[in-house]
Amino acid sequence: MTSEQTRTVEAVWRVEGARVVATLARLTGDLALAEDLAQEALAEALESWPRSGVPRSPGAWLTTVGRRRAIDLFRHNARLGARYAALARDLDSEVVTESPDGSDDDVLGLMFTACHPVLPRESRVALTLKVVSGLGTEEIARLLLVSVPTVQQRIVRAKRVLGDADVRFDVPSPEEWGSRLETALSVVYLVFTEGYAATSGDSWMRPDLAEEALRLSRMLTVLMPTEPEVHGLHALLELQASRFPARVDAAGEPVLLEDQARTRWDHAQIARGLHALRRSDRLGRGRGPYALQAAIAACHARAAAAADTDWRQIVALYRALAARTGNPVVRLNLAVAVAMAEGPEAGLALTDELAASGVLRDSHLLPSVRGELLARLGRSDEAEAALRAAAALTRNARQRAVLMAKAALAAGAGSSAQ
Repeated sequence: MTSEQTRTVEAVWRVEGARVVATLARLTGDLALAEDLAQEALAEALESWPRSGVPRSPGAWLTTVGRRRAIDLFRHNARLGARYAALARDLDSEVVTESPDGSDDDVLGLMFTACHPVLPRESRVALTLKVVSGLGTEEIARLLLVSVPTVQQRIVRAKRVLGDADVRFDVPSPEEWGSRLETALSVVYLVFTEGYAATSGDSWMRPDLAEEALRLSRMLTVLMPTEPEVHGLHALLELQASRFPARVDAAGEPVLLEDQARTRWDHAQIARGLHALRRSDRLGRGRGPYALQAAIAACHARAAAAADTDWRQIVALYRALAARTGNPVVRLNLAVAVAMAEGPEAGLALTDELAASGVLRDSHLLPSVRGELLARLGRSDEAEAALRAAAALTRNARQRAVLMAKAALAAGAGSSAQ
């Protein structure tokens, strides 16, 4: 198989993998087995597609192969029991088609299964990222800021717990939504975040992941129309994704928010985001963390130019968000907003408080922001050192290049001043 053919199969798997696993999990009732069957189908694709070409519906092809493997397994299992025999009959009669996109989507059922309350919260997140989003364990580890072995252990334990508890693979009844909603929303948000700002690789963004998160959030709004945070999350993702066309230039180089051509933003998507935020507000239960973030994104979306941004309103929203979550990344974003509203010295003071606390010490975000603020204050040597430290911490090649370019600018500014 050529490298191009391998990339083609990987691209198909990235798009279709979750649907294939979800459908096989529904058919077999066994998530771990569904993953094994899907991997066997993928191995068969790697062997046969270079000769026959990629089928018109690769997801349906993979699902069909996985289903046949399941039938073979059930029929030839020496310990075949009544349950397996029934499953084999069901599989024989099942007609596999291209997956529909609706509230009964198998992927949504897979997400809720992975978010089942029998699992610890950290295991729900790791398992959902693995089976729904198709992320590798290294990507998940970076996203969750834990080690690879930790992620692997969480996933293995999660599958064992689901099997031991005989958890049904389906979309839960409305009575069960509350217990699983928070985790489901957090997972969708994390998936989008990885698509919005990739933590590894050569790409600034991973639109496929972001689009998957958007798709899941849209389905949740259909399934849970009276949950304000569902609409808050959907609003946030639509507003953030509206900037994608302007976040890279013609050469594929990243363009930061203040430098983006706002005419290139997707204004239809902005309208959908603002509409979703109004739906969240109309439910009258106050703004949760996602609706607050959507309100911040809306401030940017409504500004015709970067200079028109209402930074004082954004500071107020970030203060409310920080009080609700205590999240260090939110506190760092608050520091940036304060710097824009009151000046870099005020923002730097908040950033230094975070640095002194030791949080985010392994993230490139903190030294990146410190470097920017130090540069604005004319403290070039310190800015260069902070930006180089940030570049050393990031795993994304494009981010590293941007940070090194900024460090070089700071060094040049320092030399000119001497």
